[in-house]
Amino acid sequence: MQFPDNLRYTKDHEWIKVEGNIATIGVTDFAQRELGDIVFVDVNTVGKALKANEIFGSVEAVKTVSDLYLPVDGTITEVNSALEGNPEYVNQDPYGQGWMIKMELANPADVDALMDAAAYEQSVG
Repeated sequence: MQFPDNLRYTKDHEWIKVEGNIATIGVTDFAQRELGDIVFVDVNTVGKALKANEIFGSVEAVKTVSDLYLPVDGTITEVNSALEGNPEYVNQDPYGQGWMIKMELANPADVDALMDAAAYEQSVG
């Protein structure tokens, strides 16, 4: 399993990559393996300002549906439209083509409170 060092992680298995005041968010390699084959990604929160731990969408796998939780406060600015026709990107490349949303951060410093790669790897054991 991969745990890129340049990302931060949540207990709910989302990752976040920050570039300036914009963050890209997706689910971790661990999460996609636990979910199995992903068949649909549902995010309809573009333009909405949400708080950390609020649901920004859901992901549907063959056997389950799982909510997606925002790691930090911010406004959703973009959804990965490629997932509409290719939800399998989440399984194939969770940290690349499988990203889910981009958001404008309310407070970039909030990201520092999330787990680094070593802490996340230890949490999933």
